[in-house]
Amino acid sequence: MKKNFSIKTVVAIGIGAALFFVLGRFVAIPSGIPNTNISVQYAILGLLSAMYGPVAGALIGFIGHTLIDLSWGGSPWWSWVIASTFVGCAAGLLGKKTGLAEGEFGKKGMVIFALSNIVAHIIAWILIAPGLDILIYSEPANKVFAQGAMAAVANIVTTLIIGGLLAFAYSKTIAKKGSLEAED
Repeated sequence: MKKNFSIKTVVAIGIGAALFFVLGRFVAIPSGIPNTNISVQYAILGLLSAMYGPVAGALIGFIGHTLIDLSWGGSPWWSWVIASTFVGCAAGLLGKKTGLAEGEFGKKGMVIFALSNIVAHIIAWILIAPGLDILIYSEPANKVFAQGAMAAVANIVTTLIIGGLLAFAYSKTIAKKGSLEAED
């Protein structure tokens, strides 16, 4: 296996998918728009995508969202599963440039984290999910674009606030390179 797809990454995918599922299934806050919740699981997805990269982020989003949909007793709503997969992948692409894994999550890292997640959520929930809802499920455009807009705003806010705080706190637990001194 490649160096960047280690046992640690596989474990992170499993734990991330489980957290995504639990938070999405049991901590979903109704938004007032039908079938659209304020979802705190995207904070975890943003954090783990930045730490482990686009493949891990995509798998966490795909597995976690699929499990949420299956737990409701129906089949997965593939347009939104694909959108969650995209968010994890896109957030992970730039997320490696945040310095989070090295404990160097400064202002530049925070800006990269914020921008990568904002762009990922806008594309996922304003373009991908509604577009696929119309193509796959023949849903009315006004309905799916309202759902997508609500999802984009809610997911951006929760990711930036909760995910940003988690990322900042996590970065403070990592020993920076050269910060350890030998004892006499």
